[in-house]
Amino acid sequence: MKKTLRTFVAVEITDPIRARAEALIGLLAGTSADVKWVEPHNLHLTMQFLGNVHEREIADVCQAVMRGAAAVQPFELEVRGAGAFPTAARPRTVWLGAGVGEESMVALHDKIQADLAELGYREEHRRFRPHITLGRVRGEGPGILELGEKLGRQADFVAGRMTVSNVAVFSSMLRFDGPVYERIGTLPLGS
Repeated sequence: MKKTLRTFVAVEITDPIRARAEALIGLLAGTSADVKWVEPHNLHLTMQFLGNVHEREIADVCQAVMRGAAAVQPFELEVRGAGAFPTAARPRTVWLGAGVGEESMVALHDKIQADLAELGYREEHRRFRPHITLGRVRGEGPGILELGEKLGRQADFVAGRMTVSNVAVFSSMLRFDGPVYERIGTLPLGS
């Protein structure tokens, strides 16, 4: 029987940033918009979603991520600025973005993506935008306008700074009450 793991690569966030992101979720959740908010313990900066990966390929994935991470030195990242994709006026995915260190996150992403592409994983052709997904809008309605207005007022929200010194490979098991993430491996930057 084939055993696959739903897999993604991410940078974990610090507890102080997690607490600030949780406070922002609390503020934004006060609208009547139908949003599935991410549980605070699941907040992270996604580098690349790989989909279902056969368990025998996980070691190769970790090796590719390790090569990509080793090519980038640790750096300081500021987590700041609330927004949404595609726009705050038409939010589908609510996020917290990056300030100082954004270009280093993009470089890390691009290097990891290139190394994973050698294993056959699809490269994204649009520019990577580092962000923490806070929630996903599930419907339409009058609450969307209110949510967009609140997001606009949080464009300068500051969650804090952290040192990015490693990247992790995770598996994700989807359950009725939400996803459960398990860290498969942690790979250091610049080694």
